[in-house]
Order: sequence, then structure tokens, then C-alpha cells
Amino acid sequence: MGQFWSEFKKFALKGNIMELAIGVIIGGAFGKIVSSVVDDMVMPLFGVLLGGINFSELSFVIGSAVIKYGMFIQNVVNFLIISLVIFSFIKVLSKFSKKASSDEKSPVKSEDVAILEEIRDILKGNTQEEKE
Repeated sequence: MGQFWSEFKKFALKGNIMELAIGVIIGGAFGKIVSSVVDDMVMPLFGVLLGGINFSELSFVIGSAVIKYGMFIQNVVNFLIISLVIFSFIKVLSKFSKKASSDEKSPVKSEDVAILEEIRDILKGNTQEEKE
């Protein structure tokens, strides 16, 4: 049992806790922004396009249970918007990281280095000819 807790502690404390906490806080704030966009802008537009329907009020009753399928539709739209934004963000980040890595791989050579490499290649050519 002690080994389990030590492994769990190592797993739970892996990485930077402050970065994780900041990510969670920013994620929560981002979720509120997306919820506001969906609730206050997107869903009213859908309602107008569909004849004035207010999705948050769509529901039906079975016995004493109220099934709020309109709220479910709003949450699906929230999920789709959040997923789209995260996907777009990751695509942009991957383009920047690919560009940065390609810039790192091909450094600009100075004229001196280019001349020295040319001399090296000429000398290699001469030594190979001498061997033949």
C-alpha cells in the first residue's frame, strides 16, 4: 500500500504545479467566455433563424422529471466551439513550432565557413583521385 501512495505522489507531483494551476484558471475563464458567446450571441441567432425559439427553455416533462434538451443543445454547441478554438490554436502553434525548428536546423553560414567547406570538398576530391 505504501508503494502505491509513493507512486501516486510521484505521478501527481510530476511537472510544474504552478503551470497546471494557471492552466486550470485560464481554462475556466475561457470556458465562461465561450459559454457567454454561445448563450448570448450564437443561440439567440439560431433561435431567430428557427422562428424565435429559445433553446434554453426547450424541455419536456416525463412524470415529475423535466428533460431540458434545449440546454443539452446549448452544451453541444459550447463543446463544438471550444473544440474548434482549441484545434485552431494547436494548428497555429504547430505551424510556429515547425517554422522555428526549421529555422534552427538551417543556420545561415558565414562566408568564411562556406569558403572553408569548399576548400575541404576540393581536398577530399583530390585525395579520392589519388587513391584511384
